[in-house]
Amino acid sequence: MTALKTDPDFRLYRSISEVSEMVGVKPHVLRYWETQFSMLRPRKNRAGNRMYRPEEVQLLMRIKDLLYARRFTIEGAKKRLLEDRKAAPPPDLGFTAPAPREPAPAVSRMEPMTRIVLHEIKSELRALLVRLR
Repeated sequence: MTALKTDPDFRLYRSISEVSEMVGVKPHVLRYWETQFSMLRPRKNRAGNRMYRPEEVQLLMRIKDLLYARRFTIEGAKKRLLEDRKAAPPPDLGFTAPAPREPAPAVSRMEPMTRIVLHEIKSELRALLVRLR
């Protein structure tokens, strides 16, 4: 994570549209989840727009996994998140690469921070492609 912070393109806060694209749900779903999950409280800028930090993006990806992949109800997902918080120490937001001989994991199973980094790389590559054209 420290390498990311030294990168001039690294941003601590992301807009709802960026987060929506990274998580794979529409912005109205993120706003709804805010009303249902008390631990999800993104800051708002002076204009009143939501600004998400990396740990909030991680939480959103966890919520999506619980609701969509594991088919939890909202109440069940709330209970699981609270249990996880009590049982585990705060997550390490550092980037860890997979072992060299392991096959690459599916995108849906990647660590949230890895997905954020890949999203950044993809955005930069698109910008370079536009410049080259």
